[in-house]
Amino acid sequence: MVDHTDTLPPTLDASSIDSATDFDDALTSDLSHPHHSLREISLLASWTVSTFKPGCGVPALLSPSHSLFWQSDGPQPHLLTIHFFKLVEIVKLKVYLDFELDESYTPTKMTFAAGMGEYDLVEFAEWKGEQPRGWVRVGLGGCSGGRMNAGEKGTYEQYQETEEEDVLRCMCLQVRVLENHQNGKDTHIRGVQIFSRDRRVGGNGERDGGAVKEFRRDGRLGELEWMEVPELR
Repeated sequence: MVDHTDTLPPTLDASSIDSATDFDDALTSDLSHPHHSLREISLLASWTVSTFKPGCGVPALLSPSHSLFWQSDGPQPHLLTIHFFKLVEIVKLKVYLDFELDESYTPTKMTFAAGMGEYDLVEFAEWKGEQPRGWVRVGLGGCSGGRMNAGEKGTYEQYQETEEEDVLRCMCLQVRVLENHQNGKDTHIRGVQIFSRDRRVGGNGERDGGAVKEFRRDGRLGELEWMEVPELR
């Protein structure tokens, strides 16, 4: 396993982030949501890939430019593993693919697994497609008993957010590329976005300033800073 622990894309300078508040502001909001309450949490994790070509590793994958990409350099399956620093609640997961640019490097079959660590991962979705171009949304149906209007696990097109949405709770997320177009060996992935609900944002789109409650290991509900950024030492 090739370890790339770059947690900041090249467009962000870690030295310019002086506090947890500054770091939190560096995370992006999903403005397509009516309350702007989704937060992109890729920066709250370390990323590893099974193999990569020089210059086409994790920093390229995390870049906001779709002209950059992760390119594998080894046998299938190609693995992208995302380790979060604490338990997170994922409500939206998207992968950017572009058949017109990548052709035989384009994935046609991927599976997605999650767990508390790399050794207890459970598969929760499978995707199969031909000639995708753009953001592919991964279905979270059944992860927490919530509703998903698209119905079938692993489908995306007709997904609509509801009051009772599906939530994937995990500390480790893995993307597995099993097949490529025309049986291509290596793969290209041009972007991955992971969104969580920012519970500090109220229904009017403003932060309510309250602490977020989470269940601790002892089963009790405690006041925790759910989106708190770990201290770098």
